[in-house]
Amino acid sequence: MLKNIFENVRNKHTLVHSITNYVTVNDCANILLAAGAAPIMADDIREVKEITAICSALAINIGTLNERTIASMIEAGKEAARLGHPVILDPVGAGASALRTDTTFRLIDEVQFSVIRGNISEIKTIARGTGTTRGVDADVSDAVTEENLSEAVRFVKEVSSQKKAVVAVTGAIDIVADAEKAYVIRNGHPMMSKITGTGCMLTVLTAAYCGANPGDILGAAAASVAAMGLCGEIAYKKTMEAQGGTGTFRIQLIDTMSNLDADTFQKGIKVEVM
Repeated sequence: MLKNIFENVRNKHTLVHSITNYVTVNDCANILLAAGAAPIMADDIREVKEITAICSALAINIGTLNERTIASMIEAGKEAARLGHPVILDPVGAGASALRTDTTFRLIDEVQFSVIRGNISEIKTIARGTGTTRGVDADVSDAVTEENLSEAVRFVKEVSSQKKAVVAVTGAIDIVADAEKAYVIRNGHPMMSKITGTGCMLTVLTAAYCGANPGDILGAAAASVAAMGLCGEIAYKKTMEAQGGTGTFRIQLIDTMSNLDADTFQKGIKVEVM
C-alpha cells in the first residue's frame, strides 16, 4: 500500500502551496521537486486564497513566525479546508515562546488540519497547552525510545483523537497515527539533525504525499516520513563514501530523494503497525 502511495506522488506531480520557514524555503522547494511534486510559496494575504485554490495541498510552517504571515496562514488554511485540500501544520518551536504557542493553538482552532507534524516536545505542547523545547528542537527528556514506545503510541493516538487530525511525531523513532492506527517507522540517521531544515522539508513532503493521496491521509503521512528517513540513511552512506560532512549530506539528501524509486522505497522502509 505504501508503495502505491509513493508511486502516486511521482505520477501526479502535485502542486504544493507552502507558507514556510524562510531559513529553509529553498530546500523545501528542492525536496518537493526531487520527490516529483512542485512547489509554490506565497505568503502575502492578497494572494494566498488564489494560490491555495490552484494547488492540491497546503503546508503551514511557523518556524520564522511574524504577525504578517499569521493572517495569511489562517486565510490560506481556511480556503484549503473549504476546497477539501489536505492541510499540514508544522508547529516549529511550539512551547518555546508565547507567540509560537498561542499561534499554534489559534491555527488549530481556526483551521481543520489533515496532519500535524512535529517533534515530541511540540506535540506535547499541543496536547497539554504548555511544554518545553530546546529552541526549536525536542527536549531530550521527551524522546521516544523502545522502552516508552507503547506509551508514546497511545499518547499520539489520543492527540489525534483530540485534534481530529493525523499526528506525525518525528525523532529517532517516528510515530504516525490517527485515533485507531499507528505506523512506527525506524528509518533515518542522526546526521539528519545536524543540518537545518530536514523537518521543514519533511512537512512539505508530507503535503505532497497527502495531496497525491487524499483518500488515505494516514498512509500518505507515514509513507512520506518513511521516504525521508530512508533517504537520510542512503545519503549518509554516500556522504561517508565521499569523505564529506554536513554540507555534502544536505546535497546527498536531495539527490537521493530525486533518485529514489518505488522498489528501493519498498525494500528499504522499516514500518510496523501498532
